[in-house]
Parts: sequence; C-alpha cells; structure tokens
Amino acid sequence: MDRRFFLKSSAYGLAGLTMVALPVGHILANQLANQRRPLAVGIIGFGSRGSGIASIIRTVPGIVLHAYSDILESQLQLAGRQFTEAKAYADYRKLLENPAIEAVIIALPEHLHYPAAVAALQAGKHVYLEKTMVHTMEEAERLVQTAARYPKQVLQIGHQYRYYQLYHRVLEVIREGFIGDVKQYECQYHRNSDWRRPVSDPKLERQINWRMYKEYSGGLMTELCAHQVDILNWFNGSPPASVVAIGGIDYWKDGRETYDNIRAIYAYPNGVKASVSSILSNAYNGYSIRILGSKGTIVVQRTKALAYPESVKAQLTTVDGVTGATAESWGQGKPLELTFSNQDGQNRDPTAYALMDFVSCIGEGRKPFSNVETGKDTAKAVLLANKAAEQGTMQYLI
Repeated sequence: MDRRFFLKSSAYGLAGLTMVALPVGHILANQLANQRRPLAVGIIGFGSRGSGIASIIRTVPGIVLHAYSDILESQLQLAGRQFTEAKAYADYRKLLENPAIEAVIIALPEHLHYPAAVAALQAGKHVYLEKTMVHTMEEAERLVQTAARYPKQVLQIGHQYRYYQLYHRVLEVIREGFIGDVKQYECQYHRNSDWRRPVSDPKLERQINWRMYKEYSGGLMTELCAHQVDILNWFNGSPPASVVAIGGIDYWKDGRETYDNIRAIYAYPNGVKASVSSILSNAYNGYSIRILGSKGTIVVQRTKALAYPESVKAQLTTVDGVTGATAESWGQGKPLELTFSNQDGQNRDPTAYALMDFVSCIGEGRKPFSNVETGKDTAKAVLLANKAAEQGTMQYLI
C-alpha cells in the first residue's frame, strides 16, 4: 500500500480529491449565496429531525425556511419561538397551497412519507424526502411511477452520506485497489438506550414514539441501518440480490413492536457479502463500516476513515502439534487516515451538503445523486431484511 496516497501532502491525493468532489454538490457555498434569490422551502413534520434540518438551513446559503407544519401544538409553539421568520401550519396541505413555497422537506414519520410526497409533487413542489423513502414495498414502486409524471420537479431522498466527500474518498481508495479485492463488509449502528421519547400524555404514545410500532415504522432497519445499506448499494453498484436476518425484542421488553436488535446479511450480485447490525443495548463503536479487502481494511466512522494495511510474515512455530512448522502471522499495519475535502472546503453536517445539492439540482434541472430509484432500492432492501427476520426465510430482491 502506497502510504503517500493517504497523506495530505501528496499531490496525487489532492488531485484525487478534486476529481471526487465533482459528481455531487459541485456548486459551492459562495455560488449558491450569489444566486438571484434563495430557494423558499417549507418543512413538513417538525419533530427532532425536522427542527434539526431547520437549524441546518440557517447555515446553508441559497435556501431559506419559509414555513413549517406539524400536527402537535407543542411542536408548533416550540418552533414559533425558535424560527420567528417562518409561518406555521397545523395542516401540511395548507402549506402546500402557499405559492411562495417552491420546495418542501418531508420529515414526517415513515408511514406518512409516501402520501406527503405524492401530495407535494401534485402541488408542483420540489421534494426533499427523508429516508427511508417509503414504508412498504408497494409504495416504493408507486412513488417511482408517480415521480416519472413530474419530470420537471426534483425528488431527492435524504441519504445525506452520499453527499459527504469522505465516502467518495473511501470509494476512490477501494477502486484504486489499495486494499485489494473487497468481498466483505461489516456494518453496525449500535446504541445503548431505549430509543424512547418522553410523552406528556399517554394518548400521544404512538404518535410520539411511532418508531416503536410496526404500523408506522420499520424500526432499526429503516431508521438507522438504511444509511449504511444505501452506502453498500452505491459502493457495489446495485441493490443486493438476497438477504437473511434475525432479530427480536430481547432487552427492552416495554410493549414495543419493532425489534431492539437485528442482524442481517446481504448478498450482492458481485459476490460481496455484507453484515448489517443494529442493537439498543450496547454502544461500543456506535456507527462504523468495516471494509475488508485482501490487502487491507478500511474502517469508516462518522467523519473519518482509517486504512489498515494487511501485514504478513512467516515464522517458525508449532502447527497442529508439529514443532518447527512455518506459519503465517497476520496482523494490521499502522493505520493511515484518509484525507478528504468537502465541496466548500468546510466541514459542515452531511445534511448541509445534501441540501446544497438539492438547491443545485433545482437550479440546473439535474437529477439528484440520491434519487427515487436509489431510494427505492434501499427501501426495499431494509424492508426485506425485516421480512426475512419475521419469517425466518431468505428474501430475494433481484
């Protein structure tokens, strides 16, 4: 492995970063800021994700929060104190009727993604739809068909890590062969919490903790693991061919319906196998993707990646009771951190870069990198993992 490839001082490394940055988000912050007017957006669903996106919007040039909606009065009151410049709606359909709003960001519970996205497209709005794209396999196909009827409107899916240049850097290293032939991935998204949110009124339990109930959510696979499955699909150039999985409610026995742990194994057409796990009873290493190549390993964390060259040396030892036999001793070389640069030279939240490209796609009439087709593939993959765990059978995607 060429150590210079990973060093910031490497001329090739810097050139490579420039090339990798081009496919997505290539309109930089200062260019967005100099547009004739910012994109007026409305956020549909103002819970933790919706309000978080609203805060990010304040830091992103070329986009402004014009309105927001939520069915909970408490959320609207909180938003009203924090975002005084925007108009509140209790019914998102009224928000869609506002002609000043050019685009919407949908951050509703998963089971409402499809109807809200369809309504927004029908209202003539561009749409940024949070992952997982839809709640059912049938909705995935129908949304692709619906989007095709509105070719002038941008429909971007909220898999924001596609827009973070760290992942483009990792893929470049893989394609250059610096860790050899990659046939195995190990992904995890682990937490140590009950994943619940406080409920002031028991009548609001299912409304607030919708992630716990199958009617509204696919649980860990759709809410957490979908991020990594989308990366796997991107890196391998296709959706997986099949999946097996096992899961259960084994720790947090509190009336929830969605699993508190699940482990899935995906098989891709190119021979790659990928394990994906999410648990709620241990947070060791939290979020990580381990990419196992024949010449080395890359460990991807949220904002950095380390490459470990594979080292091997022959030594005399005892093998199966035979003294003096030669054995190979495998180990890891010194880790090398992959350097990368984001589109604007800053280190913004990945969602900020996804939103920047959303603005860019609208301005250029360009198809997003995370689009309805890639969103469909990821949605189907995680939904079928749940089905595989529930039925105890292998599920086939292609």
